[in-house]
Amino acid sequence: MQKLIDTLVFLLTRPPLLAKEASLSAYGKARIWYARKVSFKSGLQDVFLIVLGILSAGLGLKGFLLPNHFLDGGATGIALLTARFSEIPFAVLLVAVNLPFIIIGHQLISSQFAYRTVLAIIGLALATTFIPYPVITQDKLLVAVFGGFFLGAGIGFSVRGGAVIDGTEVLAIALSRKTGLTIGDVILIFNILIFSVAAYLINMETALYAVLTYMAASKAVDFFIEGIEEYTGVSIVSVHCDEIRDFIIYEMGRGVTVYSGKRGYGKRGLTVADVEVVYTVVTRLEVNRLKTEIAKIDPHAFVVMSGVKDVVGGVVKKRRLSH
Repeated sequence: MQKLIDTLVFLLTRPPLLAKEASLSAYGKARIWYARKVSFKSGLQDVFLIVLGILSAGLGLKGFLLPNHFLDGGATGIALLTARFSEIPFAVLLVAVNLPFIIIGHQLISSQFAYRTVLAIIGLALATTFIPYPVITQDKLLVAVFGGFFLGAGIGFSVRGGAVIDGTEVLAIALSRKTGLTIGDVILIFNILIFSVAAYLINMETALYAVLTYMAASKAVDFFIEGIEEYTGVSIVSVHCDEIRDFIIYEMGRGVTVYSGKRGYGKRGLTVADVEVVYTVVTRLEVNRLKTEIAKIDPHAFVVMSGVKDVVGGVVKKRRLSH
């Protein structure tokens, strides 16, 4: 058990290597200590959000959808639909259906994201198996609305914690980069197929309630992740812009643009000095990691984030770069 806990802490905090610490200056050691402190604090926050997401999604599934034989969209909808026509437990189907999306996420986003997603999905499977959630209601309208709400809230909390409990979005990101479709278009087409199959195999009423459940879940996701767009533009003003730029290029594999500017008015009053501004575009699943690393490098950095509708050109796809 202790080995599992140590592995989990390592995956969440990813501490710097210790080999060269003995030869570092006091400032260098302080930087390493501060980076670990930021990583640990961020890791605890992420664990809390993911656990909260698991519990919320578990309530939506066990308290509303599963006992009333309701469906949803995405990978969860596929698992619910398959469980209805087979003897395979829902928890097993949930992990099996999301497994291909986890592999895509490992290649497309990062190994850390994939590890967190594995733990989140397994946690949700265990929650729906062992936690005795009460059946809240059997009213179809309430089941569709509140079941979708709690499931969407769980997905939103998990995304804020750096993981997903429904892998459809990862597939949508991958397909959007290879086609002219947006992420929203891919998710919509994917769910139309699921609802069409449900209407054919079961009945139209079940499919319509599934659409209502999906709409409630979708709105809840948007609310709990504060309406973050598919891409997020990030402007960073820092005295350590070279380190931040190198991290974005060599660790995240993203392109950057560096602007020359002048300082204006800030916490220390009016300051006239040259400064460089680093601008990059990342997916919303990478925002949490970027914010944490910026805080490690420069806790006083000024960071501005804004939603980006679409991106053409540049280095938005991950590329392997070396110093």
